[in-house]
Amino acid sequence: MWIPVIKTQQLENGRFVVRLEGEKTPVLILKVGDEVFAISDICTHDKNPLSDGPVEGYSIKCTRHGAKFDLRTGKATLPAPRPVKAYKAKIEDDQIWLEV
Repeated sequence: MWIPVIKTQQLENGRFVVRLEGEKTPVLILKVGDEVFAISDICTHDKNPLSDGPVEGYSIKCTRHGAKFDLRTGKATLPAPRPVKAYKAKIEDDQIWLEV
């Protein structure tokens, strides 16, 4: 099921953190070029928010210990022990939608 989350103009510097009903972890929405991605906003290594990390291509880097997470899949690199949840995201009519 696709749900509308935010308007595209709400993305500050291409980022926005939302709380979805029924989810414990906030969701980070990122716009990279013309694409939009959504992943859990918490490093699986030490619970640091990912929202302040630099984006390099299709990955975001945790500022605390350097683990990287693929924005498309949530796949992690060490020292993160497991991936983060990745959501399908799309833009339609200036609205960002997530599949939940």
